[in-house]
Amino acid sequence: MKQLMLGNAAVARGLYEAGCGIISSYPGTPSTEITEEAAKFKDIYCEWAPNEKVALETAFGASLAGKRAFCAMKHVGLNVAADPLFTVAYTGVNAGLVIGVADDPGMHSSQNEQDSRHHAIAAKIPMLEPSDSAEALSFAKLAYEISEKFDTPVLLKMCTRISHSQSVVETGERAEYPVKKYEKNITKYVMAPANAVRRHPVVEERLKNIAAWAETSGINRIEKGSSKLGIITSSTCYQYAKEVFGDEANILKLGMVNPLPAKLIQDFAAGADKVVVIEELDPVIENFCKSLGINVHGKDMFPLCGEFSQNMIAHAFGRADKPVKKLDEAIPVRPPVMCAGCPHRGMFYALSKNKITVLGDIGCYTLGSAAPLSAMEMTLCMGASVSALHGFNKALGKESEGKTVGVIGDSTFCHSGFTGLATIAYNQSNSTVIILDNSITGMTGHQQNPSTGKNLYGEPAGKIDLEALVRAMGIKRVRIVDPYNIAECETAVKEELGVEEPSVIISRRPCVLLKEVKHSLPFHVDTEKCVSCKSCMKIGCPALAIKDGKANVDITLCVGCGVCRQMCKFGALKSSDEK
Repeated sequence: MKQLMLGNAAVARGLYEAGCGIISSYPGTPSTEITEEAAKFKDIYCEWAPNEKVALETAFGASLAGKRAFCAMKHVGLNVAADPLFTVAYTGVNAGLVIGVADDPGMHSSQNEQDSRHHAIAAKIPMLEPSDSAEALSFAKLAYEISEKFDTPVLLKMCTRISHSQSVVETGERAEYPVKKYEKNITKYVMAPANAVRRHPVVEERLKNIAAWAETSGINRIEKGSSKLGIITSSTCYQYAKEVFGDEANILKLGMVNPLPAKLIQDFAAGADKVVVIEELDPVIENFCKSLGINVHGKDMFPLCGEFSQNMIAHAFGRADKPVKKLDEAIPVRPPVMCAGCPHRGMFYALSKNKITVLGDIGCYTLGSAAPLSAMEMTLCMGASVSALHGFNKALGKESEGKTVGVIGDSTFCHSGFTGLATIAYNQSNSTVIILDNSITGMTGHQQNPSTGKNLYGEPAGKIDLEALVRAMGIKRVRIVDPYNIAECETAVKEELGVEEPSVIISRRPCVLLKEVKHSLPFHVDTEKCVSCKSCMKIGCPALAIKDGKANVDITLCVGCGVCRQMCKFGALKSSDEK
C-alpha cells in the first residue's frame, strides 16, 4: 500500500517489516519519533533508556541473544554511545543490530552541528543515508541484511529534513526471523586486549569487503544526464540537486556514505568535465574524492555551516534560469520561549533577581538563558551543569561557592547527572544543585523517564525516588520547593548557598502542558490599580504584554499559575474569579 509517511515513521515501518524485535532509545530531536512510531507495532518491544550509552548496550545485548535490535538517538547522543559503539565494531553481532542517528544541520534543536559520518569512519562501521521516506524504509530493512551478512552493526543516518518531511512509501508485510541461537564465543565477545588485538584485523578486512559490495550492490547509483557536469551527493542534497538540474546533470547518488565506493567514484568522475560534491557540513565525500586524485569542487562553492537549499545550490552554480522560491510576506521572528505557566520560570526569576551565577544543562529550561530572565550562563552537554559546577567551585572556592548553582532537569539528571553529583558528594565541594523536576522529558515532546513512574507506553514502571537517591549518594541537605512560590525559592537558594556543604534543591511541579495537569482560572488586570511599572514583565511570560500603557493578560495563554501576581506590589493582577 502506498501512503505519505514521515521519514522517522518510515524508518519505524522498515524496522517492523525487517522483523526487528527489540528497540531501546533515548529521545532526541530529530530522532524521537522513530521509537514512538515503532512502539505502535505490537511485535516490537520498545523502551526509553536513561541515556544513549545504555540504549546501545541494551540493543547489543538483544542482538547477542539472537533478536534483531535497534536503538535511536540524535547526533550528540552518539557521542554518549561512542564507548560501546567503537567496541561493538570489534565484537560484531549475532542477530542484526542497527543504530539510528539523526543529525541536525542548522542546529534547529541542538547545541552543535557535528557530522555523524566521522563516527562511522572512526568506528569503522558502515553507514547508510536515505534521501526520502521511501529510502528510509528500505534502508532500514537493508541495514539488517548488511549487519548479518558482514557481522557488523550498521549506522542509519537521518537528518532533520528527512526525519521530519513526508514522501510516498510503499509498505509491505513483516518478515519473521527465528531467534538466532546464542553461542558462547569468548574470543569474539570478550574484548580483553588479547582478544581485541585479534579482532582488529577482522574489522579492517570486513570494511574492505563491504566497500567491494557497495561498488555493485545498487545502494549507490549513477543517474545519467544530458551534460558533462557530474554531481556527487547524498541525503537531502540529492533532492535539491535534482530540483535544480533535473535530468541535465549526471548524478552519483550515494546511499552508503561509509565506506565510500572508490572505483564507482573514479569511473563516474572520468566521464565528467567537471565534478562537484554537494554535501552538508563537513567535506567527507569531497576529501575522499581528493584522496583518490580526483579534481572536485565542493566547499569552494558551498559553506561548511548550516543547511543547504535549492536556492543555495542554484546560486552556487549561477543558475539564473532557475526560479527562486521565496515567500511573498516576511515571517515575523518567533524566538523560543518558556511556556506560559512553565514551572521553571519562578525559580529562574529568583536566581536572576539574586544575581546567582547559573551553570545550565540541556532541556527546555535552557530557555532560562533568554531575556528578560537571562538567568543561565553556561550550557555544554547533558549532565555538564553538575560536573562543571564542581570544577567551577573547586577552582574559585569561596569566591563562587556562595553565589553559584547548577540547574538540571529530572530527565537529564537521570541521563547523566548522577555521576556529576557523585563527584560533588565524593569530593565534598561546597556546591548546590537544583533539579528542575517537571515530571517529564519536556524538550523532546513529553517522553517518560526513570523518575516519572511510567514506561514508554504510559504503563506503571519502576520509579526513581530522587530525594532518596540523592541522599544515598551522600548529599545530606535535600529540600523540595514549589517553583510557583518565588519567596520559597529565594529562601531555599539563599539558605543552601549559605552553608558549607553539598546540597540539592528539587524544584518540583509538573510541566504545564501535561494532559493531567489542571489549570487554574486565567488572570486579568485591574487597570485602575496598574501603575505601568512593568514589574510583571520581568518574568518573561508570553501571556503578559503592555497594551495602551497598561499590563495585559492573554487569557488564551494564561494558566493561572500566579507567579505574575507575586511581582505586582499594587494588587493589579487578579484571578478571573476575583473582582
